[in-house]
Amino acid sequence: MYPRGWASRLSTDGVAATLRTDELREAVCAVCRRLYERGLIAGQDGNVSVRLDDESLLITPAGLSKVDVRPEDLVELGLDGTVRRGAQRPSSELAVHLRAYQRRPDARAVVHAHPPAATAFAVAGIALDGESLAELRAGVGCAPLVPYAIPGSTAAADAFDPYWASHDAFLMAHHGALTVGRSLSDANQRMESLEHGARIMWAARALGDVPSLPADALAALDALRGTSRRA
Repeated sequence: MYPRGWASRLSTDGVAATLRTDELREAVCAVCRRLYERGLIAGQDGNVSVRLDDESLLITPAGLSKVDVRPEDLVELGLDGTVRRGAQRPSSELAVHLRAYQRRPDARAVVHAHPPAATAFAVAGIALDGESLAELRAGVGCAPLVPYAIPGSTAAADAFDPYWASHDAFLMAHHGALTVGRSLSDANQRMESLEHGARIMWAARALGDVPSLPADALAALDALRGTSRRA
């Protein structure tokens, strides 16, 4: 069961600074269960983090199935990676999460998962540009293909650097997907929408050639997304 009203309470700018830490811990666990229930992770896959404030964050621990993660299992760290509280080891993907917060001050949460259809595009080396699917373009934007690096390495974090400024969703070559958001709800919704869009595009490609939207339509969708991103 998810904490009552967790989604609506995590849907506005800066909310991580106003919610109590225990509520954020519960909300991270709720997102982990949600990812598992929707088939976006399995076993030890994936990791979730959220800012507590401008100096610290919570992240899921390494080695545990996310569906089993409890609030007390989460690790509290400074933005320099120093563990402040928690008996578990932080996620092996910590470097990417820290880089996201360093490069994107507006990001309050990061979700990494292995959604099957989106990850299939990543394995095949195909970005999801949203040029044919209006909802994907307006809601998630283009998901670029981030070059492969060993998971958990500094090189993996470095690989994202050209993309942070203009993207909120990313395909990780031969690995999975990552989304950022102004809240946990925002980042989680982008992950779900990315996978849904990938499934639609997979089906469309199976049917034949997929036409792109005209340039003016894409520009309008980008503007719509930009407005939503700032809201």
